[in-house]
Amino acid sequence: MVTPLALPEPAMRTALVLSLLILALSGCDAGATATTAALQAEQAKQAQQQMDQLKQQIDQANAQSQQRLQQLEQESQ
Repeated sequence: MVTPLALPEPAMRTALVLSLLILALSGCDAGATATTAALQAEQAKQAQQQMDQLKQQIDQANAQSQQRLQQLEQESQ
């Protein structure tokens, strides 16, 4: 005989798993944490790309400066 508060074994297991899942998601706010992590990863990627672009610009400016310096040295000889 099944009492009003008791559920059959498979239904009880399913209810328990769903309850724990809902509790875990609401308690930890895992969705927001994952979203925040994804946004931070994207920001880090963009920052790295910007740093790479700035490094290229600095390298180009240094190369131009070196070329001008060499030209001036050749002209002064």
